[in-house]
Amino acid sequence: MKRAFFILIIYCVAASAVAQYIPTTIQKVNLLFAGDIMQHEAQLKAARSEKGVYSYSDNWRHIKGTISAADIAVGNLETPIGRNGFSGYPSFCAPDSFLYATVNAGFDVLLFANNHCLDKGKGTAIYTLDMMDSLGIAHCGVYRNKEDRNRRYPLLIEKKGVRIALLNYTYGTNGREVPAPLIVNLIDKESIAKDIADAKCMNADVIIACMHWGDEYVSLPPQRIKELSSWLIEQGVDHIIGNHPHVIQPMELRFDEKACKRSAVVYSTGNLLSNMSLRRTDGGMMVSMELTRILNYTRISSLGYILTWIAPKESNGRRDFTIYPAATTNIIGNYHARQKLQQFLDDSRTLLEKHNKGDIKEIFTDSVTLTP
Repeated sequence: MKRAFFILIIYCVAASAVAQYIPTTIQKVNLLFAGDIMQHEAQLKAARSEKGVYSYSDNWRHIKGTISAADIAVGNLETPIGRNGFSGYPSFCAPDSFLYATVNAGFDVLLFANNHCLDKGKGTAIYTLDMMDSLGIAHCGVYRNKEDRNRRYPLLIEKKGVRIALLNYTYGTNGREVPAPLIVNLIDKESIAKDIADAKCMNADVIIACMHWGDEYVSLPPQRIKELSSWLIEQGVDHIIGNHPHVIQPMELRFDEKACKRSAVVYSTGNLLSNMSLRRTDGGMMVSMELTRILNYTRISSLGYILTWIAPKESNGRRDFTIYPAATTNIIGNYHARQKLQQFLDDSRTLLEKHNKGDIKEIFTDSVTLTP
């Protein structure tokens, strides 16, 4: 490990020295990856006005600035959008306004390859794609047909001269067969290897795989997920972001001596927006990744996380589903909420401090006050 550290230092010093004497541009790109964005039945009822209009904008008011500030913000849309038949678990479907609020929160990319993407069938899945296109937000993971996938995938985003290829796959679709000609990216090594090769042919500087994988409600990744992450990096993926377990899991900064680079592996970002309230499911983390490009090299220069949390039900049974920056939220006059928040913070920090590998820091945002 010491040898790997010294190699990285030599690379950084050499690149900095060259940059001093050869006219060059150093570019930094900030990426933000958020967790599962879901709508349960209670959220649907809370969003509905007396006139039957749904509004979700207030859910995002405390973290909108953080999301919007990123050069590229990526979220996992785990609820299809429909014209009608709105519902929560086990078959999710949200109105257009749920997507409007999510996009207005500042996301640039929405992932759609997850186990709930076909909850309401082919028509609703396509409607979701149409809505994302109409709002001008990039998306990946589900496609209308083969031609649509060939044209859009891998998703290539260029920011400040850095070309980033995003890949997105899910372990399954809750037993639902994918209806032709619709395509859902499933975790299949042969297909993934081909997609990685395609990303390389696109001259991507960075390849990031967003994986919907793992075991629900388990705080540590199983061995099969660790092995799959190693395989992805061996094939040429630079960084990995995981979703699905609905709880936070650790993250790693791995160093590859041969390639002289670090790879981030985030096993699970947990929940961003949902009605889940059991221990560890009432929050998640937004992962901040900084990429630095010097000459023709693009490397990860920092990795951190912002813990997020949703307050529990009030004494009258109401829950407003506002997303709070967990570490900087002050709660006044609600002992139960303070207790739940502290438990989430303690659980998250204990897990991450014990199991994270590499220089990964918690990030703090502006303070927020929660009052009765």
